[in-house]
Amino acid sequence: MNVVLIGSGGREHALALALSKSKKLSQLFILPGNPGTKPLGKNVELNVSDYQSILEFCLSQKIDLVVIGPEQPLVDGLADLLRKNDIAVFGPSKEAARIEGEKSFAKNLMNENNIPTARYKIFQLNQKKDLLNYLLEQNYPIVIKADGIAAGKGVVIPEDLETATHTVRNFFDNSIFGPAGEKVVIEEFLTGQEVSLFIITDGDEYVLLPAAQDHKRIGDGDTGKNTGGMGAYAPAPILTPKILDEVKSKIVEPTLEALKKKGAKYNGCLYCGLILTEEGPKVIEFNCRFGDPETQVVLPLLSGDLLELFYSTAVGKISQDSVAYNGGSAVCVVAASEGYPDGYEKGKLITGIENALAQFPQSIIYHAGTKEKEGTLLTNGGRVLGVTSVIKDNDLKQCKQMAYDTLSYISFDGIYYRTDISDKVGK
Repeated sequence: MNVVLIGSGGREHALALALSKSKKLSQLFILPGNPGTKPLGKNVELNVSDYQSILEFCLSQKIDLVVIGPEQPLVDGLADLLRKNDIAVFGPSKEAARIEGEKSFAKNLMNENNIPTARYKIFQLNQKKDLLNYLLEQNYPIVIKADGIAAGKGVVIPEDLETATHTVRNFFDNSIFGPAGEKVVIEEFLTGQEVSLFIITDGDEYVLLPAAQDHKRIGDGDTGKNTGGMGAYAPAPILTPKILDEVKSKIVEPTLEALKKKGAKYNGCLYCGLILTEEGPKVIEFNCRFGDPETQVVLPLLSGDLLELFYSTAVGKISQDSVAYNGGSAVCVVAASEGYPDGYEKGKLITGIENALAQFPQSIIYHAGTKEKEGTLLTNGGRVLGVTSVIKDNDLKQCKQMAYDTLSYISFDGIYYRTDISDKVGK
């Protein structure tokens, strides 16, 4: 099977590694890929925003399946373009991808179908005065979300009225998220532990992958600004079998059914960001693709054939027995550039990866923001590497130790990482 994987981050490195192990794979092309995906297939320097060029490449290479990693091409409708040309795609249609591309769409969908989520209200750019008055009446903290895509950073949790007012002005007056922030969703602040669940679905049937827990804030103890994710671990024991049954009956199945009724039957990975409240599990957000860095810890915990799962899903008849949880555990610690999620420098020399893997061959170093220049590996993003330990036993304490021991061999100027990834399950 000839496969195209679209994307260049840590998530795509994890996907490429898992797909490369399939016996069904003939050729794997990664568009554009990164230095980490280079040994796993063929990196193709192609602008992933040039959808016509992607289509022409797929047709010329007789591609059997396209796996779309990032959200933007899905929200833009790349999956629709490829399907119109008889190319199988793992990834939702433009209409279905609105579940991430428009938070107001997702909130209204949940409200209309009694899917548990935070109370909310939606305001547009021309309703700024009404929004500022609304803020006067709220109990704090609250949650302010940009309606559109903001690279995982479009959520602010103001602790007081002054911060909330400043946030609204940043969104509306200073356009810090551009058009994505011209409509906002104001939500009540929910208390509880968060957990990420990947739902692989053809729109009718589905497979649930092991639950993971992300660490969004930049600092230890979940302090500081939101980021794209500073680390993750799996499996997440807080999502017990009993709670999972409730999630399936009250969230997963009603959401898939609601999308079908809207003519937006879902195909691909539906990311469900949950919070476990005293009232039960509720949806914080949906994403139309795999989460990053949760993918880096979930995929290594699967036995079976991921390509078979993806292809069967893409053609509308999901193979529910193609993968299974292997009983292990994984911890990913993101090594970031100093200054992230704000400004940071690129082009710093990265050393120690070979030594780290020699000492800990079970670990995986996922490339997220790297580049090669004349055979030298350099930093090229805010989140640079995902240092991931994988062990055969469900022992997150041991797994965490291995992750940080692996990371101790790696360095670049300004390296920054959290030291408490997976501590929520006990040190």
